[in-house]
Amino acid sequence: MSTASATEALPRPTRLADVKGWFFPADQLLFDWILSRQAEREEHGDLLELGAYLGKSAIFMGSYLRADETFTVCDLFDSPAPDDSNSKEMNRSYSTLTRRAFEANYRSFHDELPVILQAPSSVIADEVPAASCRFAHIDASHLYEHVHGDIAATRDILGPDGIVVLDDFRAEHCPGVAAATWGAVATTGLKPLCITATKFYGTWGAYDEIHAELLAMLGGRDDLWHGAEQVAGYPMIRIDGKKAKAPAQPASRHTSEALPNVPSQPARSGLARLLKGRR
Repeated sequence: MSTASATEALPRPTRLADVKGWFFPADQLLFDWILSRQAEREEHGDLLELGAYLGKSAIFMGSYLRADETFTVCDLFDSPAPDDSNSKEMNRSYSTLTRRAFEANYRSFHDELPVILQAPSSVIADEVPAASCRFAHIDASHLYEHVHGDIAATRDILGPDGIVVLDDFRAEHCPGVAAATWGAVATTGLKPLCITATKFYGTWGAYDEIHAELLAMLGGRDDLWHGAEQVAGYPMIRIDGKKAKAPAQPASRHTSEALPNVPSQPARSGLARLLKGRR
């Protein structure tokens, strides 16, 4: 069976939980809280995701995009990796990943696709304007050199108080992500806001106000344990989300049925969506 035929035979996701991926309720709650806070404060800026897999977190992020903003997703998808070590990682972990599957999943929840860069994440410095984003999710390569470069590029792309989220920063099979993350904290002024079991949240911008508001939000929930840890002079919050209750989910437009034969989008496709699904 061809890749296109196999993709077309997949059922459309009828809820976010049907989309394969690793995006747990605690992180959904934090994404929701941060992106909703930005909307309430009328903080404008674009969204960025490096590494999309099949679109689970991208679908969630896309619900918080406003009409004058752009959401850019960068992933190799089916393209060859730029070097041997990255190619081995891609073949081992993501051999069944295709761009068509991502697009089909995303279209099940949103009218328009994000801007798609089917390329190594190293291209974003040239493709995404400096100081244009308010939120960036980095979940691409697990190799130190690539993550280090992704963090450096994201620092320039984020606006003054933008938030960056790094995935797999403490997974035992991803020591390069940990080294790059804590290296950025130690040497670039990245301020550690909080951590969950899988993700690191930080900013190069204003810290005290968002930290205090996050503590207040966590203090009002009985499904998230939290504690504090001084890291690089900042009271980073540790969050245990084993009992976390997921926030309101993006609504799928479909019932379970076969995917239609939807043509793939060009390498760059615009997105202008109203903010929907915000709590």
